[in-house]
Amino acid sequence: MFRRLASKMFLCYFVTLASRAAWAQDWSQVDKTVAEVLRKSGSPSASVVVVRDGRTVYRKAAGWAQLQPQRAATPEMRYCIGSISKQFTAAAVLLLVEEGRLSLDDKVFRWFPQLVRSDQVSVRQLLSMTAGYSDFWPQDYAMPCMLEPATNIVETWGRRSLDFEPGTRWQYSNTNYTIAGRIVEQESGVPFFEFLRQRIFQPLHMESVVDVDGQPLPLSEPGGYRCFALSRPQPAPKEGAGWLFAIGSLAMTASDLARWNQSMIDQTLLKPSSYRELERETLLANGSGTRYGLGVSINTVRGRRQISHGGEISGFTAVNSVYPDDRAAISVFTNLDATDAPGQIASKVLEVLFPFGEDDRVRTILQGLQQGRVDRSMFTDNLNHYYSAEALAECASSLGPLGALKELTQLSESSRGGMIFRVYRARLAEATLRVTLFVTSENLFEQVLVGRE
Repeated sequence: MFRRLASKMFLCYFVTLASRAAWAQDWSQVDKTVAEVLRKSGSPSASVVVVRDGRTVYRKAAGWAQLQPQRAATPEMRYCIGSISKQFTAAAVLLLVEEGRLSLDDKVFRWFPQLVRSDQVSVRQLLSMTAGYSDFWPQDYAMPCMLEPATNIVETWGRRSLDFEPGTRWQYSNTNYTIAGRIVEQESGVPFFEFLRQRIFQPLHMESVVDVDGQPLPLSEPGGYRCFALSRPQPAPKEGAGWLFAIGSLAMTASDLARWNQSMIDQTLLKPSSYRELERETLLANGSGTRYGLGVSINTVRGRRQISHGGEISGFTAVNSVYPDDRAAISVFTNLDATDAPGQIASKVLEVLFPFGEDDRVRTILQGLQQGRVDRSMFTDNLNHYYSAEALAECASSLGPLGALKELTQLSESSRGGMIFRVYRARLAEATLRVTLFVTSENLFEQVLVGRE
């Protein structure tokens, strides 16, 4: 039954490609990846939106929003975004900071004196996951207790001993953001979601956003699913009221999340100083970096600054990545929990959005090394010296038996010593290899090193 369902699923695509003439990317590669990832992961559907320079350059929904009865996914449907919601919580706090109602360095004691060591934990540490409060939901599924309404998460988990000294470690904790959401309510005097609606969603015209804390999406929207091992998807249970609150209670269309991403790129909602706080990597007391800001992960991917976060609640997963310096962003939603399907799709989008320059010479060099010969006109004097006759013989004897080169993928690119440094993965019939190389300004190879991955 499910195989027939899966084979029909991928006929139900709804695709909108905007500004195709303005961008040379081959989005058909992403179309194929979406179909393949859904098939392999078992995720019923996905919704993807890509923006660049203020324009939507790719918008797609694929698969089934509902399996029984079958309802095809469309780009206008809302998906639960899980912990991507946390950056909205952080933004809400920063809006209050801008108004002078609180400081990031204020201690939690100001609002919750009854919590353990609240006189030593700051608002900043809550938002940066360095507070030490234990996480009430580390699992990738909803426990039995979570199917009933929550009973005072702040009091229950906030009175437990800290997992570490504040500021000395990074550890993801939903408890931190539940406390932060309560602080927003106390300082603003309005319910948390209402504050977000008035101060963030309305100004950005994010009209699709709804609060799913305690109530499921309507049947007209995607249903949430789960799998046991490799079984077919089946409906996932819904968390009780209060559990999601400020940690993951938002659902919206991918296009509305793209509006938020564009506001981050253009810095239209918060002050520049607030965006710097949001996107600054938090350092621990010993100076170590955490790769986390305030509700967002901070990374460098393919040589580009990335502000991102994943999201998962019962029945849904999502990934959202913003590349502010490149004025681009990627949002991917799926309606299956405990899956990396959104990340796999986002990775392919990234390859298409920021492709590496192709260099067919690398393939030629690898195939030559398998045979113990190279075109020395492509090498610098240093590399020609490195690949002596003896070295080439060793390469032939060790690489030759590994069979034909099946796939060559560039993994990264950076600059060093006035040269371009590149890393490749080479899949041969019998092994997968890692290749590192330097290319000079004269377009000669200063390094080509091959080893097992």
